[in-house]
Amino acid sequence: MVSIRVLLADDHVLFRSSVAACLSVEAGIELVGEAGDGAQALELARSLRPDVVLMDISMPRMDGLEATRRIKAELPGVRILVLTVCESRRSRFAALDSGADGFLPKTVPPRVLLAALRGVARDRPSR
Repeated sequence: MVSIRVLLADDHVLFRSSVAACLSVEAGIELVGEAGDGAQALELARSLRPDVVLMDISMPRMDGLEATRRIKAELPGVRILVLTVCESRRSRFAALDSGADGFLPKTVPPRVLLAALRGVARDRPSR
């Protein structure tokens, strides 16, 4: 089984650690990097070439929407799943308009996150 290579971008260390722990026990998923802001997410996406980026919206230096736009412009095959506390329709449309392939609130249970991650990865172009 080919692993889904995931980059996690969120400025909250405790949240990142929790998601990383959730991903670490899942067969077929490999966490290849963690970013604390959008600028770092862009840099890591360029160097690591993940299959999927789990992207927060509200982050310092560069927000997740701008990071999403830039990653999609440079690496169109990378899938981006926005995972955020911003549950409004406005945030959802902004994320999708920036090029995100999916949107989830941080309140979802882990099984929903994992299913969404596998779903957006399944839709990616071949490596």
